[in-house]
Amino acid sequence: MSIQVGDTLPEGRFTVMKADGPGSASIDDLFGGKKVVLFSVPGAFTPTCSKEHLPGFIEQADALKAKGVDTIACMAVNDVFVMDAWGKQNRAEDKVVMLADGSGTYAKALGLELDLSDRGLGVRSMRFALVVDDKTVTQAFIEEGGAFEVSSAEKVLASL
Repeated sequence: MSIQVGDTLPEGRFTVMKADGPGSASIDDLFGGKKVVLFSVPGAFTPTCSKEHLPGFIEQADALKAKGVDTIACMAVNDVFVMDAWGKQNRAEDKVVMLADGSGTYAKALGLELDLSDRGLGVRSMRFALVVDDKTVTQAFIEEGGAFEVSSAEKVLASL
């Protein structure tokens, strides 16, 4: 069963790029006492993710923060080096925190994994956006299949 509104985020850790190299951040570090928009993409550098999903959250970062969002975070089943490069390419540094779920363990913990093995991509994360208040999901925008209809920055912003 996938995560739903009212659920508490499962414990876990992400790999993040820090000034001195790869580091780790826990769910408590990232979500404890904060209002966070966590969105996930099937893969960094993939077409919809690179042209629409990540850029939308970068463009809407100030508006989301004006609505009380403390942090905007992007999760993908990619390694920390890929996430760091993708974030830098899109100038996300001060707007969106890039979270590497390299083995897909957090996507699985959320019940939002997506098997794209038939396309040579292995198990990834579904495309989604969650509004999380102090580790509790208050809104969930989960896409069906390969769609990009409900989890955009604009849809999340309009719901706040």
